[in-house]
Amino acid sequence: MGLTTTFAVVQGQDLSAVQPQALNWIGLQDLRLSDPNLTGTGVNFGVVCRSFTYNAGGEPQNDYLPNTKHACLENAGLNSHSSLPQTPGTSSHATAICSILFGQDPNGTASSLTPFAYEGVVPESDGHIYEFWHFVKSHIYAQEKPEVDVVSISFGQSLEGEWTRGIDAMIEHTGMTFVASIGNGLNASDPSFYPGAGPNVIGVGVVSSVNADDPAVKLAEFALAYPEESSAGPTEDGRCKPDVIAPGNCLVADAEAESGYSMAGNWSSFSTPVAAGIVGLMIQTAKQNAELSLALSPEGGNCVLKAILMNSATKLPYWHKGRLGVEDDHEVPLDYVQGAGMVNAARSYQLLTAGRGQPGDVSAAGWDLNEVHQGQALLQAYRIVVAEPTQKTLTATLVWNRHYRTEWPFKHISAIDSDLRLEVWAIDPTNPAEPVRLDYCDSKVDNVEHIHIDIGTLPGYTVYEIVVSYSDLDAKSALPAGERYALAWSVDAKPSEENLLWYDLNADGIVDDADQGIVKSNSITARKSPQTYVIGDVTTDGVINDADVQAVMANRNKKAGWRVDSVAAANAVVDGAVN
Repeated sequence: MGLTTTFAVVQGQDLSAVQPQALNWIGLQDLRLSDPNLTGTGVNFGVVCRSFTYNAGGEPQNDYLPNTKHACLENAGLNSHSSLPQTPGTSSHATAICSILFGQDPNGTASSLTPFAYEGVVPESDGHIYEFWHFVKSHIYAQEKPEVDVVSISFGQSLEGEWTRGIDAMIEHTGMTFVASIGNGLNASDPSFYPGAGPNVIGVGVVSSVNADDPAVKLAEFALAYPEESSAGPTEDGRCKPDVIAPGNCLVADAEAESGYSMAGNWSSFSTPVAAGIVGLMIQTAKQNAELSLALSPEGGNCVLKAILMNSATKLPYWHKGRLGVEDDHEVPLDYVQGAGMVNAARSYQLLTAGRGQPGDVSAAGWDLNEVHQGQALLQAYRIVVAEPTQKTLTATLVWNRHYRTEWPFKHISAIDSDLRLEVWAIDPTNPAEPVRLDYCDSKVDNVEHIHIDIGTLPGYTVYEIVVSYSDLDAKSALPAGERYALAWSVDAKPSEENLLWYDLNADGIVDDADQGIVKSNSITARKSPQTYVIGDVTTDGVINDADVQAVMANRNKKAGWRVDSVAAANAVVDGAVN
């Protein structure tokens, strides 16, 4: 049964009738309403799954498959790949991931929820489920690209290993796109997991549900990424991770039944397929449009997809490069918990379809796959004209790959890595020869640079240049041929700063003493442990102090619309029982 047929049931109706609601939160359901064909058709989608159980000797028991007898997966036509001798079994972890990606069920039911239509991110894609060790031996160690367009991995390990480096090598040398979970935060004692922490991988953190009692609300409303539940950077070598975040608490198929659904919870395992699915939809779009085919190039197309996904992400309250403070903005490209922000399906699609722009005059949104060479005269400059820059932001994201050997143990070849730099300049209309540098991003360890700035601060300026170069223009290049890079950029309306989550730090839908207590506690933590990632800088002045406590108090008793609605619904139930 195709999604187009299923979707006709809910076309024009309230999207609350569609699960997972997390996909509505990132704009996918609205995007699909505008184009019902965005279902993953023609995309070969790989999912690597671990065996769920191991024997006393530590050997995997081959129970890595999703429950294909469930109504939402029975028509998915998934392909399985394993070399283990045991008869394949099912895994609840794999079932949840695959239902988020491939699920279709027009008649879904779950406890405490009204009936719904269930629609995954890429239900019409060709799904391939790989047992982990089979994938490692057959593809990673052999450096043989599987016949898929994108791979999603929702597990990892705390330290880099030969198999995780092998993934980074495969990305560099074959153009494969890998999307991997970053870990489940301090509450789970999770550091930044590899391969998600790998430099060439798209690492995904998790946006948590709001703190509500009503299951329908928890599935439909999301808050922030918190270090307690979403692992944070920097990595051991100082790089920023995650790259992006996504909602994780999706309604997912039951692993041992033919119907029924339950909450996945706030885990990066389940935010990862949400982000990976958006990449799959971009791949579908590029496959169907020859003008976008460069985004699928085996020589850097993965960088294009990563740059677009990051550049189109939504900044949530408290997004800031690095940790608390303002002094590190130029050397730390991303927020250590939010990355570039929360994935946005509609904006990713719009940025991809804006098309390629090459150095020179370009439109206000676009992307490029190109090369940069050493030397002052070899800068790559993209010039944008913005007629009315007031209340506008410019976002630019630069991505390139780190270099690895293709033989086991896939050593990192740091000697030929490039250190690139990203700048944004405003061109003085009265003196074009003397431009004003608005911002720059120049990490010495990351292979991502990211700028997000307000461009309406200089009256009279309407022309801007995004410049890609080597960090040290005079250094001798380790790669005479230059470095391949992807750049994505967009000019957007400045978002409203009104968001209750600036003050409702525990996301329970009301600003009260608990939130004030969190700000005070985080203020103490920030002073005692400056390297700790904490939120609460409401005034965005780089410190958490009494001014932030007062800002929270000034908004005391403000409520989220979902809390008001859920309380009213509960009272209606009580009144009905009394009457």
